[in-house]
This record gives sequence, structure tokens and C-alpha cells, in this order.
Amino acid sequence: MTDFLLELLCEEIPARMQEKASADLVRLLEAELAKAGLKAKDIEGFVTPRRLALIARGLPEATEAVSEELKGPRADAPEQALAGFLGKTGLTRDQLVEREDAKGNKVLFAVIDKPGRPTPDVLAEAVPAIIRAFPWPKSMRWGKASSSSESLRWVRPLQGIVALFGDAVVPTAIDGIESGRETVGHRFHSTGPIAIPTADAYEATLHAAHVIVDHRERRVIVREEAEEAAAIAGFTLVEDEGLVHENAGLTEWPVPLLGRFDPEFLSVPREVIQLTMRTNQKYFACVDGEGKLAPAFVCTANIVAADGGKAIVEGNAKVLAARLSDARFFWEQDKKIALAEQAKKLDQIVFHEKLGTVADKVERVAKLARWLVEEGIVSSRHPGESRDPELHASSSAALDPGVRRGDEEGRKALADMAEQAARLAKADLVTGMVGEFPELQGVMGGYYARAEGLPDAVADAIRDHYKPVGQGDDVPTAPVTVAVSLADKLDTLVGFFLIDQRPTGSRDPFALRRACIGVIELLTKNGLRVWLVNAIQKSVSAFTRQICHPDLGEEKLAEHKAGIDLVFSQLPDFFTDRLKVQQRDLGVRHDLIDAVVDAEDDLVRLLARVKALQAFVETDDGANLLAGYRRAANILKAEAKKGTEPKAFTGFSYEPDAAEAELAQMLDTQLPVAEEAIAREQFEEAMTALSVIRPTIDRFFDDVTVNSQDETKRETRLALLDKLRAAMQKVADFSKIEG
Repeated sequence: MTDFLLELLCEEIPARMQEKASADLVRLLEAELAKAGLKAKDIEGFVTPRRLALIARGLPEATEAVSEELKGPRADAPEQALAGFLGKTGLTRDQLVEREDAKGNKVLFAVIDKPGRPTPDVLAEAVPAIIRAFPWPKSMRWGKASSSSESLRWVRPLQGIVALFGDAVVPTAIDGIESGRETVGHRFHSTGPIAIPTADAYEATLHAAHVIVDHRERRVIVREEAEEAAAIAGFTLVEDEGLVHENAGLTEWPVPLLGRFDPEFLSVPREVIQLTMRTNQKYFACVDGEGKLAPAFVCTANIVAADGGKAIVEGNAKVLAARLSDARFFWEQDKKIALAEQAKKLDQIVFHEKLGTVADKVERVAKLARWLVEEGIVSSRHPGESRDPELHASSSAALDPGVRRGDEEGRKALADMAEQAARLAKADLVTGMVGEFPELQGVMGGYYARAEGLPDAVADAIRDHYKPVGQGDDVPTAPVTVAVSLADKLDTLVGFFLIDQRPTGSRDPFALRRACIGVIELLTKNGLRVWLVNAIQKSVSAFTRQICHPDLGEEKLAEHKAGIDLVFSQLPDFFTDRLKVQQRDLGVRHDLIDAVVDAEDDLVRLLARVKALQAFVETDDGANLLAGYRRAANILKAEAKKGTEPKAFTGFSYEPDAAEAELAQMLDTQLPVAEEAIAREQFEEAMTALSVIRPTIDRFFDDVTVNSQDETKRETRLALLDKLRAAMQKVADFSKIEG
């Protein structure tokens, strides 16, 4: 068994492309080897800014001889068909084998013996094939040959190929670049060509030339030495694994160095400074003992400087100072204009050609946020606080306990702040700072709001109204923030469904799945009691007035029926699908959500119901009751196929068997208990009430013949089973439960 080394030397590969490129190189070689019937024991990939490499270990010296059989046409096929097959195989007619198939037809076969090939020959063909098939996200042509579209393409100009099988060079070439054993070391710490003796010596040979070829090792160096540099200065490095990967991808011999900047720049918001350092300069930020941003940074050099890195740090500090000066300029200039004035420019930004401008969206969101507070859906109560049963009749009744006592003034103040925050939430989109750093939208709005003296609740809502951004992100709990965030996401969902721009397959250009998960997280984490259809209706009305027909009222809704029907028919199902995805990660079964979703439009109640149902069906009583339900449902289904519909159970007109009398009595006793428990949202109690029926159901099926020859008994017993099925359906649709 022998090892194979392949190195593709080129000019600097962008850091963001390196990790995938390394995996692609391994994958492509595996595929080429497989075509020849070869398989390495292990293939390890390496990547630096200037080279892409791999070592395939444990390859045989040659491929095995194989015999390949190809099925051809029938023996009596036309000459043209036979000629085509012969041309494909390279054989003559007398070299073909004639066999009889299962139908008795005589069919021609070509048996081709392929002798084994030396592995280096296979590798020599594989290398050019890999290079030409390489899936770079972006590639280029260069030199005189670049005038032809057929010329070689690579991420950056390809400069050399090292191909060694054991200690021998694998002779191969592409576009005039021939393979060999010579490569180059570090751009500054090494001169002249470096000969690689074998694959095993590859890492050590380049390490001696100041190149660490293992990207994983470089990441460890960047991470640990950056932390050490910060600690020596009395700071703590701000963790940033993405920055670790990027710095490792920019260097072949990483040397983290600590630098400092003028503390006066700390007057600029922390996020701006960190983003400036990270995005523009690839620097790590540091914090002091109190967790505050320190006037220090860690940069990663690619050389061991004679002066210990002093000149490098000074140069980087000057560049950073210029960047931070620009950021401070934007910060100071933006603060001179109130957010309310900035918001007036939002009518110049198109949100979507069919949904109007950002100013239009702001108007809708402001009204919806206010409505969410006025209806008591969002209030100042503590999340999860219990509510009276009668409050679940409609979303408008679900008011905060304080509000129901007549605290209209407090509710109005909350609604005013929610509306104000919504009207200012997008204003920072037109600021200089967000124009420079789009990632800071929302964050900067919060800073500007606080700087001009707006209430903290309003500033916080502006800052956090985009949250949660996907599953796992922080979920706002402050009432004003929740109202604005919820309104913003509902408006986006309704708007794009209204114009039939739903996600399809893996495509979701408007991030509607993420918005939907955000709504679900906001509702469930805050215990918000809202009938989604009501909220959707409110949002649809706003769109209809503003976008579909600006001068007309709700009486014209019928004119936009197609889009509106699409919203109400598909958006609830979209929520259900996203809820399944979200809850699946939490261990909740999707079939149990299906079992209760038709009975609930309140997500908080729905999930409480699902939780109780999952706990119940996993018990013996639950499993047995489910089996009894299915037996009853199957009997009724079979009768329905015959055209027999069960009548309503009104009692017995004959002397019933003990088991059927007991079942009728048990249903009369336990059904009200279950329904009352559901009304109180005590779903565990409802399940327990049903579980009491389970032994009675077992006895009924053991002792009673449902399809009796007596027509009256048969109809009565079918009616009793239908009553059982209906009783259980009030708790959940057990027909949708799997297993």
C-alpha cells in the first residue's frame, strides 16, 4: 500500500472558499478513484491561502483486472443497431456472445476483459479531470490562453502541481503546467523551490519553510495565541469563531499581535467599533474586567517580524483609527437628525413593488402594533400568567388583568409607545451609519432613539424589533418590543402571501419561514393569547386599504378576493408546518400537532394540548385507548363505505348488555369532565377523564357484537361507537396519531 500526495499551488485563495474547496478536492479524488475501482484507506485534506492539498493513504499499486459485461441488441436486430453496439464496444460480431433471455429471445452480449492498471496511471488521468471539474464559486482565466473560453479556469492563477505516489512523481500536466515534487514555502520566510520527498514528509517539509499546511492547526494557533495576547495586556478576547477561521485562512504562519486605539473612540457605540474591526480589518475585539469594550484589538500577522511586530501593530492601528474616525463621523452626523425626520425619507425606499414603500409598511405595522396592545394581546402582564377561562372566547377578550380592572390609561400609554416605536423602527435605514453597516439596522436606531431622549421602552423596541432572527435567537419579552416585532413579522407574512410570493422548495427569498418561526416564538415564549385568524384579518384589512385600493374601505374586500383567499387558506397551514419544524427540534411529534391543530388557533393552548397528549399516548392507558378508538373508527368507516351513517345515540330501546350500558353511562359521566377540563385548559385532566373510559371500551369490544343480526341493536351500538368517537375528537383527532 502506498500514499499519494497532491498539491495544487496558486495565488491567494479567498478565505471564505477554502474549507469547502478542501472538502471538494477530497470528494473529487474519491470519485475518480472509484471509477477505476480504487479506494484509499483515508484521505486527508489541507488548505492554506496559496495551496490546496490532500494525502490519500493506503492505495494499492494497481487496479484489479475485471471483466465487464454489456447487454446489446437482439441477434436478429437490424444491421444499424448492431453496428452502433459494435462501435461502442470496439468488438467485432464474432466476438459477441449470444444468450437466450427469459422470453426465449436470442440477445447479444459483449464481454470485455479489462486488465489491471498501475495506480499512478489512474492518478495521472485523475488530476487534470479534477482540476477541470472543480466547482469554485468564482473562477478566472489568465495569461495569453485566457482569450479562449476553453482555457483553464481556477480560483486564482494555478502555478504548480505536486503529485507523488510514494517517492515517485506521478507524471501529469494541464494547460502547460507539469507535475513534479517541487513547491514553495512561505512568501517571505522562504526562498527558492522546496522538494517534497514523500507524502509522509509533506507537512514537516513545509513547516520547516514556515508554512503550516493543516488549516485546523492554524485555527488553534490563532485562537489560543490571540487569547494569550489579550490576557497579557489584562483583557479578555471577545470570542468569534468565524474570525478565527478567517484569520487562519489569510495566513500560512499566523502570529497574533495586540494593538491599541485611542480610548476617545469608545464614545461610538460598541457594536459599530466591533463591526468595523471585524468586517473591515479582521481584528478581534477585547473587553476589560467589567466586560466593557477595551481600546485594544488583536490582529493576525503572517510573518515573524524582527521587531516583534511593533511596526505591524502601528500600521494596523493607523488604519483602524481612520476607520473609526469615519464611524464617529457618521455617528455624530446621524444624531443631529431626529428619527422622526429620518422616517420621512422612508417613502423613497421600495419595500416591494407590489407592497409599496417602507413608509407604507411602517404605517401598517404601527396600526397593527397598536391594535395588538389595545386588544390586550400584548400587555404588561408577566408571560405565562394564567387567565380566566372565559377570556379564551376571542382574542379581543384576552385582556391584561390590570386592564380589565379599568386601567385604560396604562393600556393607552403602552399602545402609544408601541405605535411610536413602530413608526421609528425603520428610520435608521436612511442613516449614514446603517448605509455603511447594514448589519446594524435596528441596533443603531435604538442608540439614536436613546440619544434623543426617547423612552427606554421605545428605544429597546427599535433595537430589538427584528428579533428573534430564526430559531435559537433571543426572544423579546418587553411588551412594546413584542408588539412591534410581532406586527412587523405578521405584516411581512400577510403581504407576501397576499401577492402569492410564498416559499417554494428550498427558495425563500423574503425569509418568510424565518418570520413565521419568529411569530411562533414570540407568541409561545410570551404566552400571548391571540387567535391568528383575527390578527391576519387585521393585517389584510390594512393592506387592502393601503395597497390594493388606497381610497376604498373594507366594503371593497371582495374585489381582492383571490389574494385574500390565498392568505386565509394557506397562511394558517404555513404556520402549522413551521410549528412542526420548530417543535420537532424540541422532541414534539408532528402527528400530535396535526391531531389538535384543527381545534386550536391559539398557539399557546395548542402546544399545551399537544404536550398533554404526548405524555398521555406514551402511557399504557393512552396506547390502549388509542387502540380502542381505532377499532371503533374502523368499524364506523367500514359501515360508511356501505352507505350506512350512524344515527345519534338517544339511549336503548332494548335491554342492553352490561358492557354497552356501562359504556353509555361512562361517556355520559366522563365527557362533561373532559370538556370542562379543556375549557379550563387543564388538558392533563381531560386526558385522565378519557383514560377512565379505557377498561370499559375493552369490555365492550370483548363482550358485545356490534354487527348484530338484530337491526335495532346494530344501529344502537353503531350510534354508541359514534358517540365515543365524537367524545374523543373533542380532545384530539386521534385518527391523525401515528403508531
